[in-house]
Amino acid sequence: MDDRLTRWTVVAGIGAGALVTGFDPMTGNWLTEASASEVPHDLPWLEGRVRLDDAARAAAADDFGHLVRHRPLAVLEPGSVNDVAVMVGYCREHRVPVAARGQGHATGGQAQVAGGLVVDMGTLHGIDVRDGYAVVQAGALWSDLLRATLPAGLTPPVLTDYLELSIGGTLSAGGLGGTSHRHGAQVDNVIELEVVTGTGERTVCSPARHADLFHAVLAGLGQCAIITSATVRLLPAPTSARRYQLFYPSPTALTADQRRVVREERFDYVEGQVQAAPGGSGHRLYLLEAAAFDGTPADDAGLLGDLSYTRGSEQAEDLTYFDFLNRLAASVEFLKSIGEWARPHPWLNVFLPGTGTDSLVASVIEELRPADIGLSGVVLLYPIPRRRLRAPLLRVPGEELVFLLTLLRTASPGAADPAVMVEANRALYRRVQAAGGTQYPVGTIPTTHADWRRHFGPWWPRLAAAKRAYDPAGILAPGQGVF
Repeated sequence: MDDRLTRWTVVAGIGAGALVTGFDPMTGNWLTEASASEVPHDLPWLEGRVRLDDAARAAAADDFGHLVRHRPLAVLEPGSVNDVAVMVGYCREHRVPVAARGQGHATGGQAQVAGGLVVDMGTLHGIDVRDGYAVVQAGALWSDLLRATLPAGLTPPVLTDYLELSIGGTLSAGGLGGTSHRHGAQVDNVIELEVVTGTGERTVCSPARHADLFHAVLAGLGQCAIITSATVRLLPAPTSARRYQLFYPSPTALTADQRRVVREERFDYVEGQVQAAPGGSGHRLYLLEAAAFDGTPADDAGLLGDLSYTRGSEQAEDLTYFDFLNRLAASVEFLKSIGEWARPHPWLNVFLPGTGTDSLVASVIEELRPADIGLSGVVLLYPIPRRRLRAPLLRVPGEELVFLLTLLRTASPGAADPAVMVEANRALYRRVQAAGGTQYPVGTIPTTHADWRRHFGPWWPRLAAAKRAYDPAGILAPGQGVF
C-alpha cells in the first residue's frame, strides 16, 4: 500500500467541503482533502494524524480569549515528536505557516494560524521524574507534572496559579507565579530543551549546547522553534502551607508590605489582589495573599506582627501543599457552571517598574469601573525582584523590583463591549511603555512590529538572527505578530 494513503486522516466524520479520496484499512478512517486546490498530494507518513474536520479546525481557531478567530487548514495530532519534525519540514517546503498549541489559554490568537497547520501538542504528554529534575513533553500540564513529582517528594519551583496550562505554552511565554519572588520564572528553571526548529530539525539545546537557540526559545513566543520537551529543575516538596489573606485600605499600603516581605523573603508565596468590597458600594479591598510552607507550628505573630494590614481583617488557614496550589480549581468549575469561563477575556498583563508602580496602579484602579473588568474579572499584582528573572527574552523593566500587573477582564453580561476592553488595553499599554514598563505577552494587546522591536530592546538583533537561522522561511507562530 502506498504510504501516502495516510495523508489527511480524519478522526471522525468528514468536514464540510472535504473530498473523500480513499479509505485507510490500517486505521479504519476515511481519507479526505479539504479541496482539490488547497491540499497538497504528497503528505508524509505519520504515526499520528492530520485532522480536517470542522470540529478540529473550529477548536483550533479559538482560544481562551474568544476574541480572535483564525481558521487553520488542518490540525496535526502528533503520534510522536518525529511527526512534528516531519510536518514542520513539509510545511517549510510548501511555505505553510505553523502554530503549536497547548491548552489554547492565551487570549489574543497567539497560537492560531489562518490557512496553515496547528500542531495540537496535547498528544505529547510524557513525564519522566528523576532525581532533582524531570523530563516533560510539551503537551503535559503543570498539574500533571505536580501529581507525578509529589509522590517522589519533589515539586517544580514555580507554578502558575492556574495549574491546567501546558509546559510548552508557559515556557514559550515565561511562566510566573507566587513563588517567582524566590525562584524566578518557570523559564529560569529549565535545564535543557528538545525542540523542532522551523526547518523541521529536532535539536537538543541548553546553556552549553546551541545556547543561542536555547535563549531564543525560552520566552521566545515560538518564533524559532516548537518546544517538544523540557528538562526542568525540581526541589524538595513541602507537605503543608499556611495561607494568609491580609486586607489593606489602599494600593500603596499593599505594595509597601509586598516590598518588605519580598525583600526579607518572609513568605514562600506572595501575591496581591484588588477586590470589590461587599455590598456594591464601589469601594475596593486590597489583598495580600501569602503562604508559609511547612511551618510547624506556624509563627503568625512573627510573620504578621509588624505588617500594616487592617487589624481584624486577617484570615489564615492550613492546607496541604497540593490543595494550596490547586485552590483555584473550585472557582474555575463555578465560573464554568455560570458561563463566565466561556465569555470573551480581553486580558492585559504588564510589568511595571517598582518606582512607578504605586502611582500607575492607583490611577488605573481609580479609573476602573465594574463594567471595565466584568463580573468575574480579577486584578492581580505580583512583586518580583529583577535579579530572579534571568531569561533574556522575558523582558522586564531594569529596576531592582518589578511588579506584574494583570487585569483579567471578562466580557460578562452588562460589561463593556470586548472591543472597548481591547482598546482600553492598548491605551494602558501605551502608558506602561511611557513609564518604562513592558508587556507579559499572553494577553490581548494590539501590538505592532515596532512595539515588538521596542519590547525586546537590545535583544531584538539576537532574536532576529535566531529567526533567520532557525526559521528561515518564517513559518512559525505567525499569531504573535512579532515578525
